Amino acid sequence: MTLNVLMFYLLSAIILIFSVLTITSRRMLRAAVYLLFVLVATAGFYFLLNYQFLAAVQLTLYAGGIVVLIIFSILLTGHISEKFKKPASWKLWMGIIALVVGSTLTLWTLLSHNFVKSTDIKAVPVDMHLIGNQLLGLGKNGYVLSFEIISVLLLAAMIAAIVIAKKEKSQKSDTL
Repeated sequence: MTLNVLMFYLLSAIILIFSVLTITSRRMLRAAVYLLFVLVATAGFYFLLNYQFLAAVQLTLYAGGIVVLIIFSILLTGHISEKFKKPASWKLWMGIIALVVGSTLTLWTLLSHNFVKSTDIKAVPVDMHLIGNQLLGLGKNGYVLSFEIISVLLLAAMIAAIVIAKKEKSQKSDTL
């Protein structure tokens, strides 16, 4: 067994275990930290595939940005010790049904597809100036506008979460 295969199995196990822990944890802060482990392990897959740029984006944008934003929101609103309620039994059964259907569909697709290794694909040269201009461009194939829209959306989501949390806190203090 080569080191790449060993790393693949290790990262797969990390992703599977921490994904299950993310959705089954009843504490919000722990679920956010488990999600961080899942996203870092996903970046490890990109490193295994020699996609260093995607791995860096995964680490900085998702693991470094979104999860830190979630953790910051949890700590800022004071819900660090709050526990999620246990789901109703019908929701649990619907989740199990969705799991079985999704797993069956995924396995059927993987097993019925004929994967062929193509040897005639040539490597495309990397032009860093072209990549930089596309990332910072506003015109065709530009990504600056989409990044700005996503940042405004994340800011609005964080403000909305804080407002909702403060409203719930003030309603609880009014009833006491």
